[in-house]
This record gives sequence, structure tokens and C-alpha cells, in this order.
Amino acid sequence: MTPPLITLLAGPTASGKSRRALEMAARTGAVIVNADSQQLYADLRVLSARPSAAEEAMAEHWLYGVANAADAWSVGRWSRVVMPVLAELAAEGRPALLVGGTGLYFTALTTGLANIPDVPIEVRDAAGVAFDADGEAAFRRRLAEVDPAAEARIEAGDRQRLTRAWAVAEHTGRALSDWTADTTPLLAPGSWTGLVIEPERETLYANCDLRVAQMVQAGALDEVRTLIARGLDPALPAMKAVGVREFAAHLAGGTTLAAAVEATRQATRNYAKRQLTWFRNQTPEWNRLPEPDAVRAPAP
Repeated sequence: MTPPLITLLAGPTASGKSRRALEMAARTGAVIVNADSQQLYADLRVLSARPSAAEEAMAEHWLYGVANAADAWSVGRWSRVVMPVLAELAAEGRPALLVGGTGLYFTALTTGLANIPDVPIEVRDAAGVAFDADGEAAFRRRLAEVDPAAEARIEAGDRQRLTRAWAVAEHTGRALSDWTADTTPLLAPGSWTGLVIEPERETLYANCDLRVAQMVQAGALDEVRTLIARGLDPALPAMKAVGVREFAAHLAGGTTLAAAVEATRQATRNYAKRQLTWFRNQTPEWNRLPEPDAVRAPAP
């Protein structure tokens, strides 16, 4: 018996993924499975725009709000948890709909993740210094000598990826392209289909701004206040969620609420732009879904 097809539904924040997922689940009976690194955290219901209790009651939602902000979940940890979930659903003959905006989660599922050794910070720093001193053109020529595939693949101006490729080759003696080629996807070919919601940038940014206004009304400040009171390490993933730093600055008396809201709007737009670019570059063969309507403005 052929197992039910797994659907991967991706897109940037505020693109309407949750609404679209509910529509798809209503038609197919699929279980909605979280593939968003922030919506894992129980402490970030508002800031991560996690589906509401009413929305979660409309269809089964798994792996939402299951992590504590004090825990650092990685893509590896999520992968180890999600695969048994998918196996359970397949054994029961139930389709799965994985929904989120975390690109690496989808990469792990569809292409696998390379087990690349950690690169010491001094090697990473040295790569950055060389890039800045030599300029991109000269740095690319050096990178092409040790990892021609990476040099050809990485887009112009992408300093971060260029220096990472050089640092990995310098530290390990093996090209980053060779490391990344030595991977196995978690999902078998033919067992899944990929969909991306890809709004026009103007619509996406407008949705981001409205999303922030909705978060403030829904209790974002209280959520951040509670996180701060726990004295958690600022380096934890949950503490790096968009809005935590911005609203924490206001709560500490360092800025007005209006300034904090505007800073969060800008940070949300920047985050959505990075996600939009990532999905366009990394999932060009996935089907694109029609752009949804703009999110509703919050009530006055």
C-alpha cells in the first residue's frame, strides 16, 4: 500500500500559511505538523503568530508549542522528533501537511543536512578579514581554487555564504560542496510534494505591518515581559525571535511603544524578505500557490 503523500507548505511570515493549511486540511483530512522553528515554543504563541486555540480546534495540529524557551531546539532535534510523527501518521493512513517558514527544516526533509564539523571562530573571522581586504572578486578566485562548485553557486554579494565556504574548506581540508553532497534526504523521493506561498513583496510587507499591530493587541508585551522575568540566556533561539529585543527595549524604558512597534515592523519585514528570497532560490521546482488576500486589520 502506497503511504499517504506528505505535503510541504512553505512561505515567509505573514503570507497566509496557517489559513491555507486549514483550508487544505478541511479538504484532505490532513494533520497539520509544525515546520516553523519559532512556533515550536510554548512561550511564543503571540510573537510567532502560532495558530490560535480556535484554529487548532479546526484541525489536528502537532508539534506546536511543545518546546520550552529555556531549551535550544536545532534542525537536528526537530528532525529527530518529526520523523516518528510522520511514520505514525503513515502507519495510520493519514496524510500529513507540514507547514512553516524555516527553510532548513524543509532542506533536512528533502535533501538532507551535511554533518559539517564546527569551524572555529578564528577561522571564520579570518575568512571575513580576507574578504574585506581582498574584495569579492579576488576572494572568489581564491574560493574557486578549493571549492569551484560553491563559487559558481553562490550569488554575487553574498559575503556570508562565500566566507563560510572558504572557512569550511580551510578548516576541514574538504570543500563545503563535497560535505553538502554527502547527505541523504529524510523523506523518500516521491513521498512528498512541495508548495510555496509567494506573495508580491508589497502585499507581504503590508501583511507584516498588520501582523505586528495584531500581536500588540493580542498581548505581545506581556509575552515579552514574562520571558524577560525568567532571566533566560539571550543567545537562546526563543530569545532571538522577532519582537523580543524590540519590545524588551521598550519595557526597559529605552524607547517608546511607538518606536518599538515600528522597529518590530521593520524587523518583521526584513525577516520576511530573507525568507522570500530563500524559498525563491532554494525551492524553484516547488509549485507556487496563488497569493492570498491581505490579512485583516485589527479592530480599533
